[in-house]
Amino acid sequence: MSTIPVSPPARPDAPAPLPAGVRRSTGMLALGAGLLGSAAVLALVVRQDVTRPPFQDFDDRWLTWMGGPHEGFPSAVAAGLNWFGGPLGSVVPLALLLLLVVRRRWVSAGFLFAAYMAGNMLVVQSLKHLVDRPRPADPLVRVDHGSFPSGHAAGAALLVVLVGALLVPAARRRAWWAGGALFTLAMMWSRTWLHAHWLSDTAAGAVAGAGTGLLAWWLCAPALTREAERPRPRRQGPRSPRSAAR
Repeated sequence: MSTIPVSPPARPDAPAPLPAGVRRSTGMLALGAGLLGSAAVLALVVRQDVTRPPFQDFDDRWLTWMGGPHEGFPSAVAAGLNWFGGPLGSVVPLALLLLLVVRRRWVSAGFLFAAYMAGNMLVVQSLKHLVDRPRPADPLVRVDHGSFPSGHAAGAALLVVLVGALLVPAARRRAWWAGGALFTLAMMWSRTWLHAHWLSDTAAGAVAGAGTGLLAWWLCAPALTREAERPRPRRQGPRSPRSAAR
């Protein structure tokens, strides 16, 4: 007589099991929490003395190196990145959101919207109001209150993580991360070139954006994986008159 145990039948309302080998990555959780925690620690350090934090001398030196002349190709690149990270730059995530909706990837669309809003509105704005650091004198572009952290740098790093999570195949992500890091560094440079931020503001923004994206990805990884591996319905072509008559 067989003694093989029989597993109890699954409950109808139980969630579908994760595909084989799919688990939340502890490395992603640790990296995301570490990056976001680093931004919080920097915020607390700057808040102690917003005019002369411990690294203000290096911030001043870096800003001197960014003295110009502000013309030619570097200025064109900085102006383009300023546009990309500003209100008009929201066209990119909105277009990505529309693409996901058209493809009926509802979980991915919800993940993108929630993570993007959390990173830009909750994390960045909370840190800005907590610290309220004065900006460098005479910025070359229009800016709002609060220099710490850089919203442009945070948005760039966050967008890199979200696009990598949703659209880039796993086999190509190493190249994507390298390119995304260069893009984020370019955004950090542009904010200091335009005298809109101190260098430490841009570093804090980059780690805050990347940390928020990684934590959101870690939280939603099982649901995103289920959606990605769900079979898509095949489109049926028009039936021939002969087959219709049968």
